[in-house]
Amino acid sequence: MDKQTNNRMVLLLVAGLPVTMILGASWLWFFVVRGDLDLVGSLGTANRGALVQPPRQIDKATLLAPDGAEFVYANAEPRWTMVVPAAGGRCDRICENNLYLTRQIHIALGKDFNRLRRVYASETPPADTVLEVQELSDNSPAPASFEQFLAREHGALQPLVLAPGGFEQLFAEAGEDSSTWYLVDPAGWIMMSYTKDQTYKDVIADLKFLLKNSGD
Repeated sequence: MDKQTNNRMVLLLVAGLPVTMILGASWLWFFVVRGDLDLVGSLGTANRGALVQPPRQIDKATLLAPDGAEFVYANAEPRWTMVVPAAGGRCDRICENNLYLTRQIHIALGKDFNRLRRVYASETPPADTVLEVQELSDNSPAPASFEQFLAREHGALQPLVLAPGGFEQLFAEAGEDSSTWYLVDPAGWIMMSYTKDQTYKDVIADLKFLLKNSGD
């Protein structure tokens, strides 16, 4: 074999390695998403939240902004996202506390603040949602309406309206335990849930680990 042939084979090998790695990663992720492979369970994990297995793609349900415009997660700026879901057209004490908790966590991330977003998701538009608390988690008086509450306390939060059936499709755990909220990765996979059983410090630890070990 001459030198020129050797050089060509080396170039083909080098060029083929990235393609092989991409195909291998895609194959692996396909089986993880389908639930055929418990990759995290096999490797072990120290996360505090509960893994959603298999993870769900948030764009599988129709999401709308309050003005009726369609919100496609895949078209948004890639960020980790904390999603607080609510059912029944009301935001009670648990809902309000989850919004407060996720806001405080977001602020606590400091320099990583812009790598995360917060979303409130419900099948009921904010204008038709009832705020069922008189006092907020920071002991301040509650505004007269849910819309005023979001504008005053959670101006950076993105409210989204789910099409009928979307709540059950995406947030089944929250139907069983209303204290449940979720972490969505930058690609739109709902991959972890949290409840009242996890502390503020637990969530911060998970987020710092994920942000440190992801390039998004």
